[in-house]
Amino acid sequence: MFSEALIYFLSGFLMKISDDSQDLKNNTLLGVVFGMISVACIGYLAVTYSDATTIFLAILLGTLLSGKVDQLGHLVTLLVFLGILAIFGIPTIGIISLAICTIAAWLDEIVNGSKILKKKKFKGKKTIEFFLQYRPALKIAVFLLAILGGLPISYSGLDFFQPITFIYFMLFDLAYEIAGSRFDSIYDGLQGIFRVFRKVYAPSYN
Repeated sequence: MFSEALIYFLSGFLMKISDDSQDLKNNTLLGVVFGMISVACIGYLAVTYSDATTIFLAILLGTLLSGKVDQLGHLVTLLVFLGILAIFGIPTIGIISLAICTIAAWLDEIVNGSKILKKKKFKGKKTIEFFLQYRPALKIAVFLLAILGGLPISYSGLDFFQPITFIYFMLFDLAYEIAGSRFDSIYDGLQGIFRVFRKVYAPSYN
């Protein structure tokens, strides 16, 4: 249980470092490196736990459908993730559950950063924008599937989640937000480590 929670947390943290390294700093190398580590963690979860399979496949499909795979690093990690699934296989999942989570992930992607709300003026606009920036649709979908998973009911094609899956997913999301809020200092620290490493191990021509 602890190891699963830790891997969810690391996956979210490293994913955000990878995303912002490419999107904000145009550092493809760092983005790919951290993206590969993140996708290795995600790949392990996806081939081991069916709930994780559904969630991360949904995120992948939602991102693809929204056209957000627009960096080299994104493409590399996407291919690696698909390669892991192809090699190790995935647990059986419910197609309806996957569809629900995919639609939710897609909605989060197209709404996040959208200019639709910015063009309109109405009461409560700032509150709504604040709420939407944290991609609530997938959280709500995972929450509902986790709640239903704790009840003695079942439907064909609709595999509910274990209740604890919602906590794991919130750890993933919390780590993603923490990495985003501290990205500049983290990035500067990584750059400092890289400079020290290069200075120590670079060949000397003196």
